[in-house]
Amino acid sequence: MSKRVAIVQFPGTNCELDTKYAFEKLGFETEILWHKEEAIPENIDLVVIPGGFSYGDYLRSGAIARFSPIMKGVKEYAESGKNVLGICNGFQVLVEAHLLPGAMKRNDNLHFISKHHHLKVVNSDNKFLSAMSEDDIVNIHIAHAEGNFFADESTLHEMRENNQILLTYCDENGDELNPNGSVDSIAGICNKNRNVFGLMPHPERAVDSILGSTDGIKMLEGFLD
Repeated sequence: MSKRVAIVQFPGTNCELDTKYAFEKLGFETEILWHKEEAIPENIDLVVIPGGFSYGDYLRSGAIARFSPIMKGVKEYAESGKNVLGICNGFQVLVEAHLLPGAMKRNDNLHFISKHHHLKVVNSDNKFLSAMSEDDIVNIHIAHAEGNFFADESTLHEMRENNQILLTYCDENGDELNPNGSVDSIAGICNKNRNVFGLMPHPERAVDSILGSTDGIKMLEGFLD
């Protein structure tokens, strides 16, 4: 039986179809959920909050989306131990909803960044990156204006102790190369229970060679197990 993915759509979301395509390419069944729904359907194996500009990024990216009715269902789903993935704006929404630690700030250069960038796997002891190994390097597209992840030192210490830092920005050789000012070059994290994941890069945009990379497949297929 195919695994089922629910993809949340807010006003301003623009990556739901890319996300749907990527997961269906891997053999998942998908369903797009409008933000006014209040519960996650039964028999869903993964909830994904995709990229875009929910509510036009007013106030802060993800700050209004966290109050949408569907987030009540997302929170209950996550608290039951099931898997949630936030990509780019989805990461920002999960941070605003306090399902992930830290905060998102404007990029250091104050500009929107859109390009391919390398990432290093810091920790693969989790469902999301279980098909990969520590120190693997992938080339994934980034597209954000507020991707500058921040956490205070006590939060960072706790995240390091709990192996919650999953991905960092690097160059093709694995050396640190930070595109946005994110603390410790962090590109992706998880919660303490390792069932809620967030990353700024877009793995769903790296599943066909014509797009410049198929490395996103390695990242998303961890959810197949």
